Amino acid sequence: MLNAGFRQTMRLAAFAVALLSLPAGAAELAARAEYMVTMGGTHVANARVNLNDNGSIYSLVLDAKITGLAQLVASGTAKATSSGSSGATGLKAQKFDIVTRASGEEFTAAVTYAGGSVDSFKVAPPIVNNIDRVAIERKHLVAANDMLAPFVLKGPALDKQLCSRQMPIFTGVERFNLTLKYVKDDTATSKRTGYQGPLVLCSMHYTPISGHYTTNEITTYLARNERILVWYAPLKTPGYYIPYRALITTEAGDLSVVLTDLSE
Repeated sequence: MLNAGFRQTMRLAAFAVALLSLPAGAAELAARAEYMVTMGGTHVANARVNLNDNGSIYSLVLDAKITGLAQLVASGTAKATSSGSSGATGLKAQKFDIVTRASGEEFTAAVTYAGGSVDSFKVAPPIVNNIDRVAIERKHLVAANDMLAPFVLKGPALDKQLCSRQMPIFTGVERFNLTLKYVKDDTATSKRTGYQGPLVLCSMHYTPISGHYTTNEITTYLARNERILVWYAPLKTPGYYIPYRALITTEAGDLSVVLTDLSE
């Protein structure tokens, strides 16, 4: 089994990397973004996001890999793919798959969606159901999306209205809500990042619904954490906004994910 502390760190990193989805834009949009993940100021992982969209159908691929000094402790990779429909209000997943590998162990999840709700899901190895795990009920899978597509923010302007929304998410393992609220307007100025210009800062609140363990420390910590922040930046395509930075405060220091390169 993986070291418990490493598993907890990987879950936090996966939660943050999930905030890095790129949106679909106009017909034949192709975009690529590179992100750097740090924990307590130490470089721990890189993530790459590739998006292709023809205006009605999208495909999204996210690759992440532990790097830097973190490789001295453990090695790990994650690959997630999301595909489905692209419409005026955002992306709706029809198929989602994720594979993670760490310390010789592999985990996979495959989810299909139909009509905006979960149609089927399978994970391997199977999740252990015990008295501490909150049962996933059919009603929890209605009006749910995957862990990548919901982070598309679409609107007429980069303003506070972008942060007024709730994201219902099912990962194949857990069902939870992410609620965004406006914090302030901001500006990206660092020349070391992949974007400089106006931003909107949103706070994010995590609410577990089902599939989680009531005794899990990370679930409890995320639910109580009042400092989960996401900065959004506009793409060149009008009306579309992507995460520029994500920040989660942890007991081990800030987990930060920052856009380092963007090409459209």
